[in-house]
Amino acid sequence: MTTERHIELGRQTALISFLLGTVIFGLYFLTSSFELLFVGYGFIALTGLINIGILISILLKAYKDKENRKKLLTTCGLMLMNIPVMVVYCWVAIILLDTMRITFTNSTQTTLTNINIIGCGGGQIDKLEIGESETVWVKITGDCSIDLKYLSNGQQKEEGVAGYVTSSMGQKIKHNIGGQNEELF
Repeated sequence: MTTERHIELGRQTALISFLLGTVIFGLYFLTSSFELLFVGYGFIALTGLINIGILISILLKAYKDKENRKKLLTTCGLMLMNIPVMVVYCWVAIILLDTMRITFTNSTQTTLTNINIIGCGGGQIDKLEIGESETVWVKITGDCSIDLKYLSNGQQKEEGVAGYVTSSMGQKIKHNIGGQNEELF
């Protein structure tokens, strides 16, 4: 294989690995789908093996081709730049696994105030107008449940959001305050 072909293969591999990894991570970030975690793990293993094989091939070519060594080693550096990207994506995925991202929507006919998220890492929303939504990231601190306490027309109300959550169970969910919700756990 020619030096130019090695360089082109290395650059294409780096770009395709980056783009596909970013798409998988982006879809996971948007959906919190556990299936995408497994796709991501498989992708890391498969592309890791492919990238290592191509990287070794380019390094061997660089060892033999002193004239083009700098270009070949630059291509290796480009391929290696995907490693810190993958580490950041994995780090964010681990944070998401320990976080409930809950979009609260006021489905009542009154403005809600002093909305307290009780349980796990908790949280607070000062005010939600009728039909208004706000997303709160609730840290999962171990085995816990998530409930709400809020004021509606000055009257204290309570309702459950998630009956049981535990570490590595992070999800992205929607909760209609005062309305119909799917039973989560």
